[in-house]
Amino acid sequence: MKLLVFGRTGQVAHVLQALAAADAGLHVTALGRDQADLTDPETCMARIATTDADAVINAAAYTDVDGAERDEATATRVNGDTPGAMARAAAARGLPFLHLSTDYVFDGSGTTAFAPDATTAPLNAYGRSKRAGELAIAAAGGQALILRTSWVFSSHGRNFVKTMLRLSDTRSALWVVDDQIGGPTAADDIAKTLITLAQALIAGHPGGIYHYAGAPAVSWAGFARETFRIAGRAVDVTGITTADYPTPARRPLNSRLDCAALQADFAITQPDWKAGLARVIDRLEGQA
Repeated sequence: MKLLVFGRTGQVAHVLQALAAADAGLHVTALGRDQADLTDPETCMARIATTDADAVINAAAYTDVDGAERDEATATRVNGDTPGAMARAAAARGLPFLHLSTDYVFDGSGTTAFAPDATTAPLNAYGRSKRAGELAIAAAGGQALILRTSWVFSSHGRNFVKTMLRLSDTRSALWVVDDQIGGPTAADDIAKTLITLAQALIAGHPGGIYHYAGAPAVSWAGFARETFRIAGRAVDVTGITTADYPTPARRPLNSRLDCAALQADFAITQPDWKAGLARVIDRLEGQA
């Protein structure tokens, strides 16, 4: 299977390339910003127009949630306009198109996990930009699958786990938000799921919107405590409220995602984020 992947240095794109390096039957062409700038939809369309890939995956995005509040136009171009253009180009070639989205398209109300067909109501510019991408992909009319996920972490790039471990090098106590609840999701689990989904689309599955997030649900504070426990670091974590830690962009309190449809349609179960966390910490310790 040949995959054209937009994104080269991001967490999921990094794993996709590593998986291809270990599997002779999987070929990944990963495009970085120098080859496909996501602020230039036409260039991205041109890459799809000339590819010999069997499917296209967009694993790149404008991910600076607070930065999007300052520059929503750029966030919307990268997360909204360009994915729509990619989807149109893929549809013109008859190629399956897979796209990563986010729990931030929801308002975070309540305590029930959001189903794929739940009403969207983003709280911030980043969420609005990602929802714009979802709508543009749907309007393209091709064979496309949108995979919403949440709280991505890995041993590569910037993420919560690496931040917590870095802070623990110099601090024995931390205050972490405890009223935002979600499902941490390891990038390697997401990458493997994307490969399975790409195979299904190549085989004829029509696509749609699906959710994929780690279980069980946990707060950021709980996620931090487990990180330190697995890493064997003595750090006291005190839970605080979102109001105690104001940020430019509003964060959803409830980021739970209902992943039942993914299991029903593809036999893909929710991953155990604690197992994924143990793998990540083991890799990080091996790099030290």
